[in-house]
Amino acid sequence: MRPAPPAISIIDVNSCYVSIELLFKPWLRNRACIVLSNNDSACVARNSHAKALGIRMGQPWHEIAHLVRSGQVHAFSSCYELYQDMSNRIMAVLATQAPRIEVYSIDEAWLDLSGLPESEYAAWGRDVRDTVLRQVGIPVGVGIGPTKTLAKLANWAAKTWAPKTGWVVDLSDPCRQARLLKLAPVEEVWGIGPRLTRRLADMGVKTAWELAKMDARLLRRIFGVTVERTARELAGERCFEVGESPGPKQMIAATRSFGRKITRYEDIAAAIATHTVRAAAKLRAQGSLCQCLQVFARTSAFAKQGQSYSGQRIVALPCPTDDSRTLVSAALEGLAHLYREGPRYAKAGIVLSQFVAGDRYTPDLFAPPPRPKSHDLMRAMDAINAKMGRATVRLAREDAGHGWQMRRELLSPRYTTVWEDLAPAG
Repeated sequence: MRPAPPAISIIDVNSCYVSIELLFKPWLRNRACIVLSNNDSACVARNSHAKALGIRMGQPWHEIAHLVRSGQVHAFSSCYELYQDMSNRIMAVLATQAPRIEVYSIDEAWLDLSGLPESEYAAWGRDVRDTVLRQVGIPVGVGIGPTKTLAKLANWAAKTWAPKTGWVVDLSDPCRQARLLKLAPVEEVWGIGPRLTRRLADMGVKTAWELAKMDARLLRRIFGVTVERTARELAGERCFEVGESPGPKQMIAATRSFGRKITRYEDIAAAIATHTVRAAAKLRAQGSLCQCLQVFARTSAFAKQGQSYSGQRIVALPCPTDDSRTLVSAALEGLAHLYREGPRYAKAGIVLSQFVAGDRYTPDLFAPPPRPKSHDLMRAMDAINAKMGRATVRLAREDAGHGWQMRRELLSPRYTTVWEDLAPAG
């Protein structure tokens, strides 16, 4: 009999954007706080106190403004640069806690628990939570299970019954799995969205337990292979490994080492533009829009001569986009800030993050207008390149654009990425 595969854990930041804001404003931790979307148009994050007031995810600003003016709620504009930098710090800590990590989104990561005895899973989860809180100052929830889908459900349970669970739930025990599956609504299952929830409800499937017990072949015929695999994972069968997830990615990276060391800004900019265009094509292929990107360049870690340097820049976008031209301009803007003369650069690249679904995004009335016929142009470019070969149609390298500042009237300082925004001593 083959031994059971090691468990998988998912670490999830509690109310990510709000938790980061409150890290630098501890006097507000017991107050209702929210973070607003681009151009301060709607609520995109809220803590438990704000939820208790009935504030909904996506609720328009004009419906909330009176609560802020009366002092019942504290609101912040989205500071993507700060959020991404703090996420990087959390992920760096998590990378030391397991042999393998998959960064799933700005506030989530999967960890492979290979080599850890099953009896120590829960204690490991508590230790990881304490370590992140101690080293970064951000609270996280920990879900552990034999499959990704069960680990994700365990994480939901850890948050739902936080006082009892201590933000850590281990579903290694089959009896505990069964109890939670019978309690969990099917809409809380990873990958089951509102549309699938309605279709499953029409078939009498309302809990995770009922989905797990459905005939796999029937699910594949009606809903496709992803839902079938989700049900099999709920039943304890591993279908997705760490590094492999159903649905669209939550982060896209494009990096490459140079064939030779590069010192000129123009050469690095050409490489960054190329990487950005390729990442943008992947973004469009999965139907997502990007709200934030990181650009980096560094020298070789093994170089014995020359100046050592590693720099990165996080750029928040004024509105979600998949337009290669907009993303290239933002990437070059970031590169211009991090580039230094002198170092012999060995590698550069970009990371796109903080995605929203393109078919569910409602443009903001006050956001900068999109480029004319952007969707049609990008679709045509992708079609030609798919048929005739990569870079048959490509962008000329542009200078970084200006005027990117979006309307963020409640913006917090970028405490960790901008010298001028450092909090004063004392």
